[in-house]
Parts: sequence; structure tokens; C-alpha cells
Amino acid sequence: MKNKLAHTKLLYTILAAGFFTLLIITSKNYAVEWWPFGKQTDLSQVPVQINPNPVSAEIKANTSVAPVIKTAAPSVVNVFSTKIIRGSTELQYMPFFHDPFFRYFFGDNLKSSPGWKPKNRNEQSLGSGVIVSGDGYIITNNHVIDGADKIHISLNDNEKEYEAKLIGADPKTDIALLKIDAENLPAITLTDSDHIEVGDFVVAIGNPFGVGQTVTSGIVSAIGRGNIGITDYEDFIQTDASINPGNSGGALIDAEGRLIGINTAILSRSGGNQGIGFAVPTNLVKSVMERILKHGRVVRGFLGVQIQDISTELAEAFNLSDNNGAIIGYVIPGSAAEETGLEKGDVIIEFKGTKVKDTRQLRLMVARTAPETKTRVNVMRDGEKMEFDVILKELPGTEMAGDFYNSQRENDNKLLSGIIIDDLNPQIRRRFNIPSELEGAYVREIKTDAAAFTEGLREGDVIIEIDRSPVKNAGEAIKLSRKIKADSVLLYIWSKGGKRYIVIKNDK
Repeated sequence: MKNKLAHTKLLYTILAAGFFTLLIITSKNYAVEWWPFGKQTDLSQVPVQINPNPVSAEIKANTSVAPVIKTAAPSVVNVFSTKIIRGSTELQYMPFFHDPFFRYFFGDNLKSSPGWKPKNRNEQSLGSGVIVSGDGYIITNNHVIDGADKIHISLNDNEKEYEAKLIGADPKTDIALLKIDAENLPAITLTDSDHIEVGDFVVAIGNPFGVGQTVTSGIVSAIGRGNIGITDYEDFIQTDASINPGNSGGALIDAEGRLIGINTAILSRSGGNQGIGFAVPTNLVKSVMERILKHGRVVRGFLGVQIQDISTELAEAFNLSDNNGAIIGYVIPGSAAEETGLEKGDVIIEFKGTKVKDTRQLRLMVARTAPETKTRVNVMRDGEKMEFDVILKELPGTEMAGDFYNSQRENDNKLLSGIIIDDLNPQIRRRFNIPSELEGAYVREIKTDAAAFTEGLREGDVIIEIDRSPVKNAGEAIKLSRKIKADSVLLYIWSKGGKRYIVIKNDK
């Protein structure tokens, strides 16, 4: 009986094996749809359209920036800087020595312990740079290499790394010039950045986040951006091409692959790109590079005036047709401006044949002009246009600065109400470094709802003139304020190291 069952099982097994073998052969030959492992076929049997040819030259020329990238990308390098942070000495073992209570009893004697050793650490910075000459000169941002003990450059092909020498740096524009010992490098072509316009196509090349060279594109969103607080001299190109950490010092190029700017910063709440990036234009870069190569440092022209923008109220007070120009608030003694005859109250409307829009533009133009350069300056004085030929001096290495405190005796004029003024005295001058030749009434207190507060008058400001009449002390200031008959008053003040005008109106 057992043998019969065994033979029966063997027969069933043979039949099942044959059935599945037949099923597999049939499925392959006839592509049976119900085969559980799916239809077995070849790509040649599917009607897929394939064109292995590259995009035509005509279409690629109109849609791709690859040819531009191939031209410019080899000129963009990676910059690696290392700074040795020499921290305070630390014990390498016996952790309880760090306990404040323990060290209170042993003090500095711990430093004689064999376990007391100075511990330094390396801080690394990553950025980008642009080769501007075949013999190894490279432009990057100052903040990429600031304070670095070692700087290394890696070319786009990553085949070789060079140690770079810092030729010079300019924190005021955030530009630095490096040099590596190499020849026949792929230098980029610079162009005149004054020719770019809002809406022009641009490409940013750099090494964001250290992932390797990356290309992003966009347009010029704005030109001549300033008052952002990134550098002292700001004339930025704004772009929506993605600029992220590590892109600093990289290239911003035009549609022909020419350098129009050095990518410098982003405006972001999160730290990543949000479509607002800034680049230093090549014309400013060239100016900085030329000064470094010629003088070993950046020398700038110095006119010797403190200036302010023209508000609508100031334009009315000075009988100006518009708000263009810069008002001279103070002429520095011994400066080129004083020697030429410029005076406070003059409105500078042209510099070197270029119309002056505001103080930012004028500061840039003066700074870019080499010292000892004879320069034509046009001003408006009491409604009359005047011309002066000024020989600029060199900008001093230190900025003029000052602190001021001011006032007692409350003014009884409504325009100047809410202001407490007082006389200057030797104690106040010594305490706040007020020059001995300065005369006026200093503002000790000012109410936040005062009309003058709205126009920018603050505690510490010195009132020098009221409606162009000089103020020697607080008493004269009060007398002059009582003579005000109009609905507005023009004040000439010294505030935070500079002199300027403000207009106060009744409606404010």
C-alpha cells in the first residue's frame, strides 16, 4: 500500500513539473498576459521614439548657457583659509582643576602643573575666487580670508592645490587680492560694469556649501544698491541668481561670460538664498586692485567735507529745484575743500562732470579718485551755480568721530518745544571730547513727541545755528527761537561727529 502511495506522489510531482515547464515556455513564446511575473518583452518591440543626436546648435545657442559657462568656469577657484585660534590655556587632564572653587585656592599656580598646556584650534573658512590674470592674481572677498594664517587655492579641475599669498585687502569694499605661483592660468575677461542694466541676464559661479563648483542664473534686479550696512563703500549689483554661503568671492558674469561683479553677500532671514544677492561691480574691483598693486594699500581721494542728503524740506529751504545733490554740512580745516573755497551750505551738484544724485554716490566718486588729482566740482550757493577746481588729498587712515552730550532751559517756541538745552562747559567738553572751538547749545533732553525729534534731533546734538544765525550759547538759542515767525525753522547741528542741517515744520 505504501509503495502504491509513493508511486502516486511521484507521478503527481512529474506531472506538476511538466505543467509548469510548459507554462513557462508558452509564456515566453506568446507573451501570456496572465503570467504572474509580468510581460517579458524587449525595448525594440515597444514604440518608443529615440533621437540620440545632441540639441541642434541653433536651438542650443538660444536656450543654453553652456558655452558661456565653459568659457568662464575655469577662472573660478575654491578658496580655503585657515585661522589658528589661540585659546586660553586648558588642562588636558584632571578635569576637577576647571572647578572655579578649586581654582580659587590655587589660582595661577596651576599653570606650572605638567598637565597645564595651551590648547589651540583651527578655524576654517570656505569661499570662492576669480582668476584675473594668467600669472596668478586672484580676486576674492576680504571676509573669506580675513585673519587667515594660511590660504589655499584649488583650481576648477581640482588637479592641483596652491598656497596663496595675500597681496592686499580692503575691508571697506570687502575685496582682497591674492597671488599664487602659477602661469598660463585661465584668466577671466572683465567688462565695464557701468554698462549693465536692470533685467540683464547674469550667471553666478561659485562653491556654495563646499559641494563643488555650482552655476546659478538670474537677472540683474537692481544696480547701485547702497545703505545696506555690509561695507563702508557700497555700490552693489543686486541679483536673484542664487548666492549661498561659499559663493562669496565667486564670479557674476554676463551673457558673454565676462566678469561684471564679485559675489559678496545675501539678504536672508534664514541664512540661505531668498533671491536677494549682492555683488561688488568690476569697476570698483578694478579700482581697488589697481591701488593695491601700485601702493600696497588702498588710497582714496579726500575732499574734506561732511555731507548730507537733500530732503524735500531742505530743498525748499535752500531754494533747490529737486532733491539731487549733497549739502555740505561742515568743511574740515586744512582740507582740499577749505583750500579751494567750498563752504558749508554749498550744494554739490556735479563731480568730475557727473551729476551727483546723493551722498552715497558722491562718496564713491571721491573715493575712486586718486589723491593729488585736479577735479572739477560744481556747487549751488545761494541760488547761483559755481565751479571749483579741487586738488584732492588722501583720505586719512582714521575716520573722524566724536560723541556729544547736550542741554538745559526749555525753549518756549512751539517749533522747538520739548527741547532742553544748556551751555557747553569744560567738564562736558572733556567728558565727551567736544572740540574747544565748537560753539553752540547742547541738547540735554528731547521729548519723543517733539517735532525736532521726528526730524532726527537727539540728546547729545549741538545746535550751532538757528535760521542761519550763529548760536554761541543756550541763552542766544532761546532769543533766536523767539524771533521765529515762519511755520518752519532751519537748524544747523553737530551730531555724532558730523555737522548737518535739519528743517522743522509745524505740521510735524
